[in-house]
Amino acid sequence: MSVARITTLSANSKTSFDAAIKEGVDRANKSLRNVTGAWVKEQKVEISDGAVVAWHVVLEVTFVLED
Repeated sequence: MSVARITTLSANSKTSFDAAIKEGVDRANKSLRNVTGAWVKEQKVEISDGAVVAWHVVLEVTFVLED
């Protein structure tokens, strides 16, 4: 049997939602062990002068706790 924990983090990118998700997952893997999944809880964009200039995501990252 295993026990998992979920933590919330936010990430952003200047290029796309996909890049923001990858940035968040890559960063989570630097600090957390046994990352098994991530749920994109929220997405939003930053707009300046009518154009999208940044993509933001909020992720729920799941990781399995060690014994």
